[in-house]
Amino acid sequence: MSGHYDRQGQPIDLMTWAKRLESDRRVAKTTLADGKWINTVWLGLDHGFGGGPPLIFETMVFPSKDDMGDLDCERYSTEAEAVAGHAAMVEKWGAK
Repeated sequence: MSGHYDRQGQPIDLMTWAKRLESDRRVAKTTLADGKWINTVWLGLDHGFGGGPPLIFETMVFPSKDDMGDLDCERYSTEAEAVAGHAAMVEKWGAK
């Protein structure tokens, strides 16, 4: 097992992962009215560390585009889950 995955969750080798990482990794981004920034990206690395299906997408919430101290984070196995998770974070943090 390589630990590197394409956007469809298929294992890929290190060099293929590195090349794909250079292109657009973003799934979604949203800036809330109060300046908080929500970003969802394809990581391509299993952040589940072997404990179930690979978690290769991530949504993070930041105080602003200038402050990268994260406020919240969720990880997902599929791009569809990442899109839904991004929407859930916008809902959660937009209501605060």
